[in-house]
Amino acid sequence: MNRFLIGQYGHFDYNKFYRDYKTDFYGIEACLLQEEQDITNLVQESHKTDYRIGIHFPLRAGLSNLRDALFLAQDETVRSHAYEIVEQELVYITSRMNPDYILFHYPKPVLLDDRVDWTSWRFDDRMEYVYESEYSFEAFKQRSDALFEWLSWKSVEYGFTPVLEFDALNKYVYEQDYLQQRLEQYSEIKLCLDTARLFIQDQIDPHFNALTVLEQYAKYAATVHLSNVQMVDGSITQSRIPVLPDQHPSDGWAPIEQYMRIVCKQNQNVKIMFEHRSEKVTDEQLEQCYRWVTQIIEEVEAMK
Repeated sequence: MNRFLIGQYGHFDYNKFYRDYKTDFYGIEACLLQEEQDITNLVQESHKTDYRIGIHFPLRAGLSNLRDALFLAQDETVRSHAYEIVEQELVYITSRMNPDYILFHYPKPVLLDDRVDWTSWRFDDRMEYVYESEYSFEAFKQRSDALFEWLSWKSVEYGFTPVLEFDALNKYVYEQDYLQQRLEQYSEIKLCLDTARLFIQDQIDPHFNALTVLEQYAKYAATVHLSNVQMVDGSITQSRIPVLPDQHPSDGWAPIEQYMRIVCKQNQNVKIMFEHRSEKVTDEQLEQCYRWVTQIIEEVEAMK
């Protein structure tokens, strides 16, 4: 379906490309490619197959110690460095290809609710998060304003759609209308909604409701990162699993069909990026995953 993407992370994996990618798919999202040849392969195959390229920042591995750009860091030097690294990568990316979108995690550093046990949330470095009690709403707005304005300029200069992927969220996002106002003002900037992240936070954070957040923000989304995760007794037992109709919420799986129906009802243009590990299922199950998601989308569209 011409709304589907697959991921290529680390390397351009031809086995994954031949197995997972279908001729009527929209494109490929690439991240942290380790060799120049991987980037060459990504671009060459896009010319052959006519797929669009999305970039999950950074395209190239090894640009900095942290993957994500810390646009909202409290330290001005760290913030400035983040902008500099992104600018350098924008120059490189657009010298090699015409990206459809470039995605950045937001907010980053993540603002954590002090009341929640975040043990289940994966961080690679202590710099990646700060507690809400140490970060005021005014600072969040000020630094987000600067980011939105900068990304708006860069989207015109380099010709791409900026996409902000929600990381863990705090009340500045889900209890305030600030971010919705900015997404209305800067309509060229879009969101990415990650089903696994939303579900995990829903399970560990009693103040967070994934369904409410989807209702709030689905219309601003350019992409959904789609995979399933299973949680039992507060612990993650399986993750990055292709979504399948027999993954029942009563068994600890995310309610994928409910998520997808909310998003597709509000947003008929959203792209679906299968951010799963397809090697965890058989060829038949992978095809079933694609068919099931297609069926959900078609059923929602038929009801409009």
